[in-house]
Amino acid sequence: MNAMPPITKNLLIINVLCYLATLAFSTHGIDLTEFFGLHFVLASHFRPWQLFTYMFMHGGWQHLFFNMFAVWMFGRIMEQTMGQGRFLFYYLTCGLGAGVAQELVQLTEYWYNGFGNYDHISLGGTLIPMADYLNQWNTVGASGAVYGILLSFGMTFPEERMFIFPLPVPIKAKYFVIGYAVIELLSALSQKGDGIAHMAHLGGMLVGFLLLLYWRGGNNRNGRGGYRNYRRDNTWDSFRYHFSALYSKLSALWQKKEPHIDVTYGGQYNRETIYRQQKKQDEEELNRILDKIKKSGYSQLTEEEKRRLFDISKK
Repeated sequence: MNAMPPITKNLLIINVLCYLATLAFSTHGIDLTEFFGLHFVLASHFRPWQLFTYMFMHGGWQHLFFNMFAVWMFGRIMEQTMGQGRFLFYYLTCGLGAGVAQELVQLTEYWYNGFGNYDHISLGGTLIPMADYLNQWNTVGASGAVYGILLSFGMTFPEERMFIFPLPVPIKAKYFVIGYAVIELLSALSQKGDGIAHMAHLGGMLVGFLLLLYWRGGNNRNGRGGYRNYRRDNTWDSFRYHFSALYSKLSALWQKKEPHIDVTYGGQYNRETIYRQQKKQDEEELNRILDKIKKSGYSQLTEEEKRRLFDISKK
């Protein structure tokens, strides 16, 4: 049995350690979620880094367990499919997108209710300062990134059948994802005040959907299916590449012109040529394996094919 892919494993470890740290500090009267949870953008406790750190904080062990179970169940498959750098970039981008969506929803609620016109608000018959009330708007959890992973699995393996408790029959992954999205949308519209950031979940899915469409659009222009191998020699280089590529694309759309491309020649050019040839061979092998997964499922791969899928994803 193949070892768990490194990004998935490290995400599990980091989230568990952050939760244990939260418990440890709470015994000394320190609430880490106040520092690292995502506060409302107009609240005095808001800090920009919270858009990143909030996705590693959780409000309880059940919250942590179900999120990490989904990361373990679907994240390892998507990491082996996407590659380490692309998967990490996708995970963090979905989490950031979910955080931004939550901020926009809260900002809309703030303006709609006219909270800016009041110094105090009555809760349960008790008047509390508006500033203290806004600081209570605090979001934690990896759910936005997790919903992005669920979406990517459903779009990559739409025909894969899954057993979902308590349903007595398996359902296809595409229907599972659609069902989750519908439930979240209905919950967001009808279950206000339930303490769950439903719109953040949908925000993570939306950002993931747009990112997958962007990647697939590039694939179609190259005349190939599946995921293109943008991977470099290590995860950090690959992560920087995806971030730079997305930033360049957005900048080009903003400026309404094509992004500038620098071309170098000489020894570096020759090395890049060899690199591209090797990557092309790996990509052909990866696409063949992915086609087999789409047709027959991951469980039908041979041990050699599973090993090749894992090895290629590490490059």
